[in-house]
Amino acid sequence: MDLDAVDVSVLIPVRDEEAVIRDVARAMLAQQFDGTVEFLFVDGRSRDATPQILRELAAADPRVRVLDNPAKRTPQALNLALRQARGRVIARMDAHTRYPLDYLARGVERLHAGGVEWVSGPQVAEGEGRWSKRVALALTTRLGTGGASFRHAADTEFEVDSGFTGLWWRETLERHGGWDEEWLNDQDFELAARIRKAGGTIVCVPAMAAGYIPRDGLGALARQYHRYGFYRVKTSLRHPESLRRSHVLAPGLVLTAVAAVAAPALLRRPARAGVAAYVLAVAGVSARAARSAPLADAAALPAVFATMHVAWGTGFLRGCVVLGLPWRALASLTSGSASR
Repeated sequence: MDLDAVDVSVLIPVRDEEAVIRDVARAMLAQQFDGTVEFLFVDGRSRDATPQILRELAAADPRVRVLDNPAKRTPQALNLALRQARGRVIARMDAHTRYPLDYLARGVERLHAGGVEWVSGPQVAEGEGRWSKRVALALTTRLGTGGASFRHAADTEFEVDSGFTGLWWRETLERHGGWDEEWLNDQDFELAARIRKAGGTIVCVPAMAAGYIPRDGLGALARQYHRYGFYRVKTSLRHPESLRRSHVLAPGLVLTAVAAVAAPALLRRPARAGVAAYVLAVAGVSARAARSAPLADAAALPAVFATMHVAWGTGFLRGCVVLGLPWRALASLTSGSASR
């Protein structure tokens, strides 16, 4: 295939996905799109049977290409695949997400309609496993998603400050230099900040809603959210305008909890009141969830919320210590110039 013969190149970073890669690939290859597509699986030096399975898939389907990612990291995988891609449209898909069969078709259609630089769909949590289902339940609430509007389904297209995977014109990514390889996490949010700063628009199309499978364990969830918080500081230092008010709630909770125990007596009382308000909010959301969800899952929500918020908050605070305090971003929040 030459460059002009491929309509869409799909970039798929993978590592140690032996348990799911066959099903993932089968679902992706079933995309219903009236055009030519190539699927670039970028393996990060997997230690299991993932490379062998990928080679088998490539031998069976000429649309599959397998690339080696010696750096083992996601942004490097994406840039490597972007350089090798032969399509005018670039799509990113995640190995732990279920995409609708017309995902590519709808994304390409919206790009052709014009006026946007990035097209994505809502990220709808769909749990697999006991704790994964509980995390998914938490992510159906605003307490679990904060200001991330793309994590909720909607009836009509809406503009977002960052998309979940999605599609771009190839020239858009090349013009912005692809993904920044210093961002081992939060790389999509950082890319989105650059695109929006240049005047680009990012939209979320409800019909492109994709089912994201959350971590199946509190330990894995804590590590994930700690990284989220840390890299949000890094992004805020480079792009102060990207910080939302909701981003400072979790670190504020952590500081309030510490003050409730260790602050001088004058500060302990209001800090304890703040912690009590948080506990009441969590209890209220969990009680409402119990109306439609299994009681055991709703009862576990306080542990899930606490894990998310404390991990994110401590990650953010560690980022401030290691990388520096994002003064300009915080100043924009206090001055009222932040939009959300």
